[in-house]
Amino acid sequence: MIKVVIDTNVLVSAALTSYGNPAKILNLISVNTEIQVYYCPDIINEYREVLSRPRLNINAEKQTRAINAIMRTGIRVDPIASNIPLPDESDRIFYDTTCESNAILITGNIKHYPAEDFIMTPRRFLDMLNSDESG
Repeated sequence: MIKVVIDTNVLVSAALTSYGNPAKILNLISVNTEIQVYYCPDIINEYREVLSRPRLNINAEKQTRAINAIMRTGIRVDPIASNIPLPDESDRIFYDTTCESNAILITGNIKHYPAEDFIMTPRRFLDMLNSDESG
């Protein structure tokens, strides 16, 4: 079982572009029972807030579908706050949920997090999956 936490920027990218790596990951989450997504209420709240920003112009149906996919297939956790220094404090909830779940954090903004093997770009995550399947 591969455990993952999805950063908001990945969800936004998937909602904006249906053919990129973030969209591939969201599709995999909904069909692959070997990938388990984890979330907490604060993450869902951030998803809702960001996806509904008018400048992104993501229609309400896509917003709901993306968030419901995470909640329907995901496992809710209540992480304990860490004190590791982060460049952007709003990213702490993703880092802490990842650590609490012993998961992989998938983000397009790896520079917002410490250099850890469990923090990956969408491309690196997909490469890892492909190498696991072929090896």
